[in-house]
Amino acid sequence: MATDSGKKLFVGPRFRRIRQQLGLSQTQIAEGLGISPSYVNLIERNQRPVTAQILLRLAESYDLDLRDLATADEDRFFAELNEVFSDPLFRQIDVPKQELRDLAELCPGVTHALQRLYAAYTEARRGETMVAAQFADRDEGAGARFEANPVERVRDLIEANRNYFPELEQAAENLRDEISMAAQDVFAALTMRLREKHSIQTRIMPVDVMRETLRRFDRHRRQLLISELVDAPGRAFQLAFQIGLAECTPAFEAIIARAGALDDTPRRLYRITLANYFAGAVLMPYQAFHSAAEALGYDINVLAQRFNTGFEQVCHRLTTLQRPNARGVPFFMLRVDNAGNVSKRFSSGTFPFSKFGGTCPLWNVHSTFDTPDRLLKQVIELPDGSRYFSIAQMVRRPVAPHPQPQPRFAIGLGCEIRHAAKLVYASGMDLEKAEGTPIGVNCRLCERENCAQRAEPPITRTLILDENTRRVTSFAFSNAREV
Repeated sequence: MATDSGKKLFVGPRFRRIRQQLGLSQTQIAEGLGISPSYVNLIERNQRPVTAQILLRLAESYDLDLRDLATADEDRFFAELNEVFSDPLFRQIDVPKQELRDLAELCPGVTHALQRLYAAYTEARRGETMVAAQFADRDEGAGARFEANPVERVRDLIEANRNYFPELEQAAENLRDEISMAAQDVFAALTMRLREKHSIQTRIMPVDVMRETLRRFDRHRRQLLISELVDAPGRAFQLAFQIGLAECTPAFEAIIARAGALDDTPRRLYRITLANYFAGAVLMPYQAFHSAAEALGYDINVLAQRFNTGFEQVCHRLTTLQRPNARGVPFFMLRVDNAGNVSKRFSSGTFPFSKFGGTCPLWNVHSTFDTPDRLLKQVIELPDGSRYFSIAQMVRRPVAPHPQPQPRFAIGLGCEIRHAAKLVYASGMDLEKAEGTPIGVNCRLCERENCAQRAEPPITRTLILDENTRRVTSFAFSNAREV
């Protein structure tokens, strides 16, 4: 990003993306900023700078936080491109890192297209038999085709929206204002809302009736059935989810329409995800939750008590605090099981989650299974020198009847080190001097040597095999990148 005496910024692609998110044409935003449409066109092509005066007008006219012009998206796009181009598929193509960064900044749409293409390629490579069966299915005929991973597709859509949906936030706050309830009375108030406005009765059912189902809506009898295994915060969440489906369908469909053409499976999953988002916003309405989080130093357990929610629900909600002029700490969050499988991944910051692999075993989110009643803190450092502060804790949910195993997950929540001072968990720590644990994005992309936890060699290096030597790590590799 070029500057001129600290007063001018060349941020054309980001300026264009903000304009498009506002639904404005170049002419419309030019009128609002008091400049010509041709000047807007030059700004978006990086042929003219965005002056401090234009930035102030942009913030005042459209109620924007100037951090919308920060590099968070570009850093994430660059991390995605870097992961893609580390694949041996591109071994013969030496693409300089600066070119990838330029592409991420100037052409975010191309970055998304490359990432989706690579995702489809990896899915096909991993499931050739399944793909062949799909194409050979005579019952489907010519309509058979391979469908990319819908979970990753929806995750991409969530990230593209920075995990923030203002229309759902407003709908949730409107609902809370209408029913005017304290956190302790949420379940009763939502039950009444379903009954009086939608003629839906709520029933808590025995486990021997519900069996493996935790929630089921009986459309014909107009009954919402919730298993007794679901705890109090979970029951309220399921009620809010059902209200979302009943009252927010137009908002859901408008958001989905912005995503462009979607197959049926990702479309349904996206709708469920948006209903979940709405439910979390109902239990933890934005303004009240953001104010409490800031005042309490983001103390998760106290927030959970205040809003009558669970640890995981609070962590998830913290990643959504992206309202202009009322932003929270830009957190990232993930949920993993004790085998390292990632089942949730959200980020409002810049942490480079891997889309095509697991996580680093040196990150203490995995250690929580050994210390189930403790919250763990850690400063982590990636190979590029970026540092983050993270906390992690194991959670159990939902309750499982004997002799079924109790489901256990680890929740990791973190932020860039520069934001950590706002967290109560970093109180008393010298964050500048704190030694960071060196981790990688995952083993296949990490080039750190002599790591005893390494599960596979980096795909960017040549594996060295020597039957006469046994090292700390099972894999030795050259220092030179493969080309």
